This record gives sequence, C-alpha cells and structure tokens, in this order.
Amino acid sequence: MEAMTVCVVDDSRDAADSLALLLHTLGHRAFACYSASQALASIEAQRPDCVMLDIAMQGIDGLELTRQLRCKFGDDIVLVAITGAAMDDPRVKATFETVDHYFEKPVTLQQIQKLFPK
Repeated sequence: MEAMTVCVVDDSRDAADSLALLLHTLGHRAFACYSASQALASIEAQRPDCVMLDIAMQGIDGLELTRQLRCKFGDDIVLVAITGAAMDDPRVKATFETVDHYFEKPVTLQQIQKLFPK
C-alpha cells in the first residue's frame, strides 16, 4: 500500500502530535489539528485520504465533524473515530453511523498497522 495522507484531529495536542508522528514514522504523510474548525480548513486545503479524530472535543465535537466531512466528501474520505469516551456515550453511538472505523484510546501500533497495511 502506498503512503496515505492522514489528518489527526484531537484537542489534546500531545495525543494528536504523537499519533501523527507514529503515522509519519510508518511512512505516511500525517498532520495534526487541534480543533474541528482548524481541521475543516486543513482538510479542505490538503485533502487527506483519512481523518482520525477524537469524538469528545471542545467546541465542534467529533460527531459533528464526521457529519460535516461525510456531507462534503461522501465516501471519498476514510473516517476513523478515536476516543476515550464510554461506549454508551450518545456521541460515540451516533458516530458509529458516520465513521468507517472506531478505536478506543490509547490506539496501539497493531491497530494502526491493520488500518494501514504495508
């Protein structure tokens, strides 16, 4: 598989930067955004293949972000929800309808390798 361009969105800078660094180390082009509004502008400009996003963010949450991205890009973008929120959280349940994959925090190297096999 060729290198993917991945946008990592998390209002925890450490989480976003760490995951983007891991993806970069695995040979992908990755960039981090720290809010949904920043992500929307960056995604429009850079057109990533995949967006990995936290659900429980301040301001526009991940659920709303996934809805906006699906509306704008349809299935042309892979959406991966990543959260530490409980499975029974209404935002988590609703997000399942719009994302392609779901991971609980912390995301492991094995999960990333399954998502982006070589």
